[in-house]
Amino acid sequence: MPGGTDQTLRPFLWRAENLYPDREIVSRTHRGIERYTYSEYADRTAQLANALDEYGIEEGDRIGTFCWNHHRHFETYFGVPTIGAQLHTINPLLPDEHIQYIVDNADDELIFVDQSLAPKLAQAAQDAPEFEGVDFVVMGESGTDSLDATPYEEFVGGQPTEYDWPVLDEDQPAGMCYTSGTTGNPKGVEYTQQMLWSHTMASLTPQGIPMDDDDVIMPVVPMFHVNAWGMPFTATAAGSKHVYPGPEPDPEDLAQLIEEEGVTITAGVPTVWLGLMDYAEENDLDLSALDTVIVGGSAAPESMIRWFDDRDVELLHAWGMTEMSPIGSVSQLKYNLEDEDYETQLEHRSKQGLLAPGLEMKVIDEDGEEIAWDGEEFGELWIRGPWVTQEYFERPEANEEDFEDGWLKTGDVVTVDEEGYIKIVDRAKDVIKSGGEWISSVELENAIMAHDDVAESAVVGVPHEKWQERPVAFVVPGETANTETLSDEVMDLLREDYPKWWLPDAIEFIDEIPKTATGKFSKKDIRQQYTDESLLEGQVPDEAAPEES
Repeated sequence: MPGGTDQTLRPFLWRAENLYPDREIVSRTHRGIERYTYSEYADRTAQLANALDEYGIEEGDRIGTFCWNHHRHFETYFGVPTIGAQLHTINPLLPDEHIQYIVDNADDELIFVDQSLAPKLAQAAQDAPEFEGVDFVVMGESGTDSLDATPYEEFVGGQPTEYDWPVLDEDQPAGMCYTSGTTGNPKGVEYTQQMLWSHTMASLTPQGIPMDDDDVIMPVVPMFHVNAWGMPFTATAAGSKHVYPGPEPDPEDLAQLIEEEGVTITAGVPTVWLGLMDYAEENDLDLSALDTVIVGGSAAPESMIRWFDDRDVELLHAWGMTEMSPIGSVSQLKYNLEDEDYETQLEHRSKQGLLAPGLEMKVIDEDGEEIAWDGEEFGELWIRGPWVTQEYFERPEANEEDFEDGWLKTGDVVTVDEEGYIKIVDRAKDVIKSGGEWISSVELENAIMAHDDVAESAVVGVPHEKWQERPVAFVVPGETANTETLSDEVMDLLREDYPKWWLPDAIEFIDEIPKTATGKFSKKDIRQQYTDESLLEGQVPDEAAPEES
């Protein structure tokens, strides 16, 4: 394509700077609330670009970030890729060995790090050959005792506020994230300029996650987690106001930002909103400005959707993956469902939704055949499209396993109903196979968490001599729960909707469900810490068999 017409990130920054120069970017920091405008943001981004040039960063070099959600981190979102370098966000919650691996694998030249996270990064870097030759910039006005690092304000200070942005090819790598590495080392996923452009444009459509110039956007999902689901790019393209909640916000912090900044759209994993719901029970929470809460990472319980509906806030399910930049589906209501009764609408809204415009999918069963869209048959979801990667970075063995003829094999087991709504039944590695039939651990978890006295629940399969696997539920009771009766109450609740062979053969109470580095329930850790066949001894009746239920 002729120069200047390729699909790149630069026009989004240009649009915000020139059409919305006075729109605010608000950031919660250790110093309090800081705010400036798109016009000032554009100046700061140019200063960062000039500083990177002066440092010696060249086209194709990778710049790492080890940061929470704030305005300086946002400056790297455009300051790095629009000069032709590659923004590599690093999850600071990963184990040291994973951090060492991905810094080495990505070959980062420079890493921007928050003051509060500098000790963690220093620990990972200490005596680690993977960090040889890597320099550090600490996000703030002063240095840190943990690392030999240049303060960010010193790094960009004195640089010109204008920059001659280069014309970039749309195939130029712009971003990079790594999967969480639940099995083996994390896998790198590169995002080209065109992938991020097309993901942003699809997100802005009415069937994506639309944002407008009168919206106030607060991504609670971390900016190190698949670019905060692309929201910083989408909000900039729309001319929306940004609100960044800063390091490790608690429910009170989020409530205050929603109320004081007039947040209209926010996004995060279900555990974030469970915390906000608990906070609201004890405090007077004003959600009058809030229009939409986007939930991803794992399924939201139906009770959560109802809770927000009761407060005139739409809870919008979305699903995606690191490999997909990440949005894959959004649970918007189709036109023919808008006049249906509430329960019918809720049934569809509680699913992961309709494939985003621009993507294609198919669902493949164990025999390699496509399944019917009947809401009953299970299969693995395969996806392809302009913002879906077709390979991992330097991982040929993983490429052979996870990609086929341009399709990404997601590893998610799904059903698709007659309307085309995707429902994630399970991860392929988490689905429970009992007596030759599949049981959805996710569906059981959501049903259990519908009980008022259950705070969290995770269901895993435990090996069984006769039935291959049987489900066991791990439950975190609510503060006022009576654990002497809770097990029976949960089982009675499940019996209303599920056959005998689906019911957990044991309910174990624990203090907390282990979480992954991205806030999801870590079933791998549950299996390692808690499960063995002894949990089922004397508890599995023969009538639990699928063929007898």
